[in-house]
Amino acid sequence: MPVEGYVLGFDTSAAHCAAALLRAGQPVAERREEMSKGQAERLMPLLEELLACAGIGWHDLAAIGVGTGPGNFTGVRISVAAARGLALSLGIPAIGVSTLEALAEGLARPVTVVEDARRGEVYLQSFTAEGAGAPALLALTELPAGIAGHALTGSAAALAYSEVQAGELVEPAMPLAEAIARIAARRAGTPQPRPAPLYLRSADAAPPSDPPPVILD
Repeated sequence: MPVEGYVLGFDTSAAHCAAALLRAGQPVAERREEMSKGQAERLMPLLEELLACAGIGWHDLAAIGVGTGPGNFTGVRISVAAARGLALSLGIPAIGVSTLEALAEGLARPVTVVEDARRGEVYLQSFTAEGAGAPALLALTELPAGIAGHALTGSAAALAYSEVQAGELVEPAMPLAEAIARIAARRAGTPQPRPAPLYLRSADAAPPSDPPPVILD
């Protein structure tokens, strides 16, 4: 059963800080700030502002949903570490939701999410009436023939559309953070694994001088 109280969803898997608050399945507040860096410093203040906008505090939350990627290596760790810490301190569940699944939320099936992974590659996952395929990192020139006829959504949907005979291009049905919160609300009533980053590509940047966010065990 979906939880009926306040559910907070947030994501920093790309060049943004995004958050949304739901109550009984209805949007209460939503924020998204575009930024290429600084998510670690901005995330918690943004979440506090969102709660204040709704007139509630941390202990009014019933569950947390967090975007687990794929996406920016450090950005994903920032959100997952924050979600685990909040869940532990508040005694509420934290549910990890892939950004690919969130982008497909509310869209008619079959639909394939195609997100730009740079270097001529994309993150791809297909969703049909029978279920979801496995997320994959693929070259644009290696898109599966099985997505022909699917609607396409995501930041690289137009690029994929030119490579395969797909169906229509569609926009996501709702803001990313709202979709994460909706999926988390549905799953919060049953036992869920702790959120963990979904990495489809190894980190290849030089390690930062500061230690990365700690993922709590």
